[in-house]
Amino acid sequence: MALTDQLPYELAQEFGIVALAEEGGAIAVATAPHMTVATLSAARQRLGKPLRTRSVDAEQFRSLLTTAYSSVVSSSKSSTTTKFADAAAPEAQHADLLSTATGDETSPAVRIVNELLREALARGASDIHLDATEQGGRVRCRVDGVLGDVRDTDAATHAAMIARCKVLATLDIAERRMPQDGRIQVVVAGHKVDVRIATLPTQHGERAVLRLLDTSAARLDLSALGLDATTLAALRDAVRMPHGLVLVTGPTGSGKTTTLYAAVSELDRERLNVVSVEDPVEYALDRVAQTQVNPRIELTFARALRSILRHDPDVIIVGEIRDRETAEIAIQASLTGHLVLASLHTNTAGAAITRLVDMGVEPFLLASSLRGVLAQRLVRRLCVHCRVAHSTTNAEAALLALHGISGIMQLYEATGCDQCNHTGYRGRMGLYRWLPVTADIAQAIHARVPDTSLEASVTAAGWPALATDATRHLQTGATSLSEVLRVVTL
Repeated sequence: MALTDQLPYELAQEFGIVALAEEGGAIAVATAPHMTVATLSAARQRLGKPLRTRSVDAEQFRSLLTTAYSSVVSSSKSSTTTKFADAAAPEAQHADLLSTATGDETSPAVRIVNELLREALARGASDIHLDATEQGGRVRCRVDGVLGDVRDTDAATHAAMIARCKVLATLDIAERRMPQDGRIQVVVAGHKVDVRIATLPTQHGERAVLRLLDTSAARLDLSALGLDATTLAALRDAVRMPHGLVLVTGPTGSGKTTTLYAAVSELDRERLNVVSVEDPVEYALDRVAQTQVNPRIELTFARALRSILRHDPDVIIVGEIRDRETAEIAIQASLTGHLVLASLHTNTAGAAITRLVDMGVEPFLLASSLRGVLAQRLVRRLCVHCRVAHSTTNAEAALLALHGISGIMQLYEATGCDQCNHTGYRGRMGLYRWLPVTADIAQAIHARVPDTSLEASVTAAGWPALATDATRHLQTGATSLSEVLRVVTL
């Protein structure tokens, strides 16, 4: 293997090291002024032989780098447009990944990672998993909330892909014992896509997960989320109140952040001071001051919130309430004239109230500040090209009847075709449950009524449960009963 294949252009440039030639069992390298002991050690590990170093100045290093990689420099500079995107840095100009010919890319690792990004984005994947296995590695993609295998790789290819991802996100490639997090940005078919990269050491080696966030595809509009008319009107009324707390709940990956961002679109941001604290900042919002927490410098949700309150906010967005301190500050802010929009990880709307009380929030404060809770789930849409209708069976009718759902004479099921990658589904949509804090609900919260009783009271008042909200989608063939059962307990 050529030295330029063992130490690709991006690594040589990053390390400040150019491998010149093999000499008697060692490799002669030229080192730039910015080379460090750590990068020298990483280069030695990668090349697998002792190094004989020769220091050169910056101009000589650039000349040697250009000469050594003359056949690949031009393509390398434009092939991966995934340079590190610092939130504080001006936006860089990125070439489109689709405009890069596969054969022009520098090394196998560069080519494979680029192909993987292109393929995942074309399939609408939200995550790419690079798993370390006993045999080598396995690549999986999460499409519409479901993980699926893409390919298996050998150990060398897996290690090269992990190293490539680290280089792109400016992580320490020599550090394999500690988890690391980074961020890059790519452009595909004119769409800017933020990619969050997280690495983790495992028993078989390092694994990495790449989360893909298509910033241009974000539907930041409440009317586009698929809420029924009554729930949509109630949520809009809540987020237009001058003060109070509005919660969005659900498990990880249920679209809570998208709903919070869509709620911001309902605000008059020209006349309101809107500030957020998030982990991480997923999409850039116009006229919103967004702060990302950073535990490494002790910038927690609670600390950021205390500072935000000194910035004369009208609306505060809390990415997630995780602890008592954050919950108490959010409640106090909502009681002192601020509108607070926040997310919380619970399975039901009623459980959100129970969890906040368990965190230490006084029930009487919660009853006074809370305006409403929106619980949500995401279900996959049936592919309109291959879905098949069938008459509702007796077993299906009995299952639906247990939850007060009747009158559905026809259901649809997935079959699979080329349009949906033979999964039977394409895209996702939301199921929603709104819990309004009326006078009766506020009194029940104050009395510490169990969340199951709260849920029953809300249902009796005519607000549909998650399963009931699914009825309208089952009737139109937008999704299948098996898919609803996958995410919602009927």
